[in-house]
Amino acid sequence: MALSGKIAVVTGAAMGIGKAITEILLQNGATVALLDVNEPAAKALMDELQNKNEKDRALFLKCDVESEEQIQAAFQKTIETFGRVDILCNNAGIVDETNWKKTISINLEAVISGTYLALEHMNKMTGGQGGVIVNTASMTGVYPVQGCPVYTATKHGVVGFTRAMAINSTASGYGIRLNAICPGPVKTELLNNSSLKLGQFSPLQQSANQILEVMGILSASDVAEAVLELVTDETKNGEALVILGKGKHFVAFPSM
Repeated sequence: MALSGKIAVVTGAAMGIGKAITEILLQNGATVALLDVNEPAAKALMDELQNKNEKDRALFLKCDVESEEQIQAAFQKTIETFGRVDILCNNAGIVDETNWKKTISINLEAVISGTYLALEHMNKMTGGQGGVIVNTASMTGVYPVQGCPVYTATKHGVVGFTRAMAINSTASGYGIRLNAICPGPVKTELLNNSSLKLGQFSPLQQSANQILEVMGILSASDVAEAVLELVTDETKNGEALVILGKGKHFVAFPSM
């Protein structure tokens, strides 16, 4: 998929991985609706984009992904402004074992809600033009990590949901590819604050730090480049792409 003229929606777009995804999509010719609850950070990013002469192809919409009403309104505003949606990056996420219900709500339920809403607008069977959805999972969606069992569960859910929806899309003729990105530790505020959110599992932090040292820490741009690959490579559907400091690989799941 060539990105020139394509319309993308990115959740959790103001900082970290979401910011890097927004920037790389814009650099490659897409127009992007930035959804985020962090208004100051989003406005700062919009100022940066204005300085790069890219603000005309970017629209910030304040949106809490836990609210279906706000997600629906954001999609509607995007379509009113740009005409359609071709790409969705469900990226918003948190690490918080002390509030596991919120972790499930943001990391998994919002991905499902966003995907189903995108299907309403993108599905070729109902008048849409097709497109691609990339869901941000994590290496913990493939390899369980001690210290964050609920986070691990949500990311396993994202990978499973993405793969199942990709099969459904192919079987039903939706014309939509769905893939999951599974990065290892990324240098973001999420990683910096994760040790404060482990709750009863905080004694395992030292072991977790040792794992980080072995795997290496990615930059947000490393992840964004992998997202770009999944968006543009039309042969990729139902894939889970793991990215670590030592390289990346597509997960070979057992066949039925």
